[in-house]
Amino acid sequence: MENHAPARPRRPLFRWALLAFFLVSAAGFVALGVWQVDRLGWKRDLIARVDARVHADPVAPPAASAWNGFDAAEDEYRRVQLRGRFLHSQEVAVYASTELGPGYWIMTPLVTGDGTVWINRGYVDNAHRRADTRARVSEDDVISVTGLLRQPDRAHLFLRDNVPDEDRWYLRVPAEMSAARSVPQPVAPFFVDAQDRIDTGNWPVPGLTVIRFPDNHLSYALTWFGMAVLALLAAGFVLRSEFRRGR
Repeated sequence: MENHAPARPRRPLFRWALLAFFLVSAAGFVALGVWQVDRLGWKRDLIARVDARVHADPVAPPAASAWNGFDAAEDEYRRVQLRGRFLHSQEVAVYASTELGPGYWIMTPLVTGDGTVWINRGYVDNAHRRADTRARVSEDDVISVTGLLRQPDRAHLFLRDNVPDEDRWYLRVPAEMSAARSVPQPVAPFFVDAQDRIDTGNWPVPGLTVIRFPDNHLSYALTWFGMAVLALLAAGFVLRSEFRRGR
């Protein structure tokens, strides 16, 4: 009878694959943590710059010659002052959810010496959505508006697209509002949130701009670094297991 020597147990390859997975994962988690630390510095610098803009003396808005290719995000929340005449007949009521409750932003084109700039005159409740329910300055009056420069809204999970054909507005987008109304060209690629009351009555209510920047990057960084530590501990466990099997 032929004798067969017992086969030497093969070292499971999946353990080495598992070890490699944990090491690669740890490196990836560290990279993500470092990225979040970089984002933390960027976000805090942004918050400091915006805070300085909001409380600075008002300046003139960008001139029409700079509107082509203008990146509103670079100047968002800058405090500006401009003069012109309102076109109340062309206003747009944009759905809003504010600290005063649900209602509408009253967006009105202001005709300036440079062109048209859309002004968010403020919030109204549903009872004052119609223009004839509110007192307002005359279209013949040249007025001064002080407010914060804003970039156009963007649709997301909780903010749907506008439906201009049905006059339903959810986003404050100057280009879309101008296409649906009759306003002089050119039109600024930004709008301005009025900070002070412009009209003679109680509506709209200005100064409700919410300036909030989520700053969760530190917690995200700690989470990723914690995941990296867990991955390294798991890799150490695999190595210790293989060492014991080898002995």
